Amino acid sequence: MGQQIHFVVDPQGWCCMSVIIFIWLYNTIFIPKVILFPHYEEGNISVAAVFCYYFCSLFCIASLFRASVADPGKLPENPKIPITEREYWELCNKCNMMRPKRSHHCSRCGHCVRRMDHHCPWINNCVGEDNHWLFLQLCFYTQILSSYTLILDFCHYYYFLPLKKENWDVFVFRHELALLRISAFMGLIILGGISRLFYTQLMGIFTDTTSIEKMSNCCEDISRPRKPWQQTFSEVFGTHWKILWFIPFRQRQPLRVPYHFANHV
Repeated sequence: MGQQIHFVVDPQGWCCMSVIIFIWLYNTIFIPKVILFPHYEEGNISVAAVFCYYFCSLFCIASLFRASVADPGKLPENPKIPITEREYWELCNKCNMMRPKRSHHCSRCGHCVRRMDHHCPWINNCVGEDNHWLFLQLCFYTQILSSYTLILDFCHYYYFLPLKKENWDVFVFRHELALLRISAFMGLIILGGISRLFYTQLMGIFTDTTSIEKMSNCCEDISRPRKPWQQTFSEVFGTHWKILWFIPFRQRQPLRVPYHFANHV
């Protein structure tokens, strides 16, 4: 695949990412054990519901790990600047290195990142040109998994037929109410936060603007869309095939769009 692994040494980022992994593990273990498998065995749900839950869970954790270890677009120490694009490069006043415009220096990581959107402690990595698509997939599948979990929690109490009590001596069934309340609480928190973040990310792609550019407000016309939304999304995901936008198990191929195309920062 040829993609360089990027590992950030940041204890705060490790803690944040550990929280996300804990929530994922909690729901991936207890939701099937308390809801999916018992209701499937008693004929209340189909096997498709079980497979769909594990499918969403797999894609969620895959996009999380790939977004965390993927190189976001770190610039090399001595970049080769094309002669035709030298006027679109600038000197970073923090690391004294040449970088293409729309790049940003991450103070937490200590280097410049191409088309950096922001540094996300929840993935312990920057979100930049080369891993932005994985971060979007993470937000998307986290929303689906959280929504699916909340729907299962609701249906377990108000829609599905009551389970037989032959297995209720097991720990998870004796503490079923507490476990599902914790699951519902975490699902609501994650869904609320991720939905707002995902909406912000989508609006940034539609307008071809990064979060840093919005906060800096250094150019009045940068918030005006200049490209069709299909083109901006294709540039982020590295392909024009829309079905591939949803698959984290692939290698992104840049569309070779010059850094100075459309916008200058």
